[in-house]
Amino acid sequence: MDHDRNDRIRERAYQIWEREGRMQGDPERHWHQAEAEIDSEAALPLTAGDAQTGEIASSDVLEVEALAVRTGISGDEAQELIDRLGHDRAAVEQAARSLSAKRRRSPEEGQAK
Repeated sequence: MDHDRNDRIRERAYQIWEREGRMQGDPERHWHQAEAEIDSEAALPLTAGDAQTGEIASSDVLEVEALAVRTGISGDEAQELIDRLGHDRAAVEQAARSLSAKRRRSPEEGQAK
């Protein structure tokens, strides 16, 4: 059991390092961040929605939430962009920001008419 947890933490720490651009970083910080994420995910309650097909893997939950918070779009919109564009971080980020900007302009355009 502990071996499986360490493997998941090691994999997550590697993903964090990759997300940060594969630059020389702080492996200990990556490990601790990965450990916190894995433990946090393990503590999340399961819901009926978790069993639906097409749902995101638990390792992607934080990525979807972070994108939504950073760009001001909903979690569903963030998930849809990731599903459609894959894990090309730059493309997903650009599409999310565009969607958010479009939403902010829409009410103003409606008032101008």
